Amino acid sequence: MERPADPKKFLSEEEKRLIDGAIDKAEKETSGEIKLFIGRFCWGSIEDKAGRVFRKLGLSKTKERNGVLIYLVTANREFLIYGDEGINSKVPADFWDGIKDRMEENFSRGDFGKGLAEAIETIGVQLKAYFPCRKDDRNELSDDIEYGEE
Repeated sequence: MERPADPKKFLSEEEKRLIDGAIDKAEKETSGEIKLFIGRFCWGSIEDKAGRVFRKLGLSKTKERNGVLIYLVTANREFLIYGDEGINSKVPADFWDGIKDRMEENFSRGDFGKGLAEAIETIGVQLKAYFPCRKDDRNELSDDIEYGEE
């Protein structure tokens, strides 16, 4: 099935519910923040663009610097996982690569919702290990999927 390039139409409603559930579950067990951003285009370096989106969404302002962005570009057919310095200082150097590899396996079968939800669950487990939910924890950012043309 060909997916639309329009970021808001890229995922089915069922896939969005699956992802929302994964984010909700993960963030109930950690003080970390997980954000999915789906954009249409990325000109230049995806790493640079993900960094700009990360900052724009406020992920760099979390109390423990433990925000994680999954940045998916529909037209370019590329994606990146961008973690803040708090989580990056805790996880093994190849941690994001392992998640990315599993996502690619799902994506190659057209299972974008499953691939994203599983990635969010795996990220949530690591965030919980290093940044468990505290009594005074509050959700610092919206859990909604974000969309953009950039």
